[in-house]
Amino acid sequence: MDIFTNFNPAGFVECLPRMGIGMLVIFVVIGLIILTTMLINWFFSK
Repeated sequence: MDIFTNFNPAGFVECLPRMGIGMLVIFVVIGLIILTTMLINWFFSK
């Protein structure tokens, strides 16, 4: 079975909101990790 014979562009467009939410969550988690690292660095540097 060839993957290109079953390609559905409308299905991709329907999945875009879910993929966008996933990317947003990834960026929020990375931001929280950076913020936590900065706070720990600030706390232990004094």
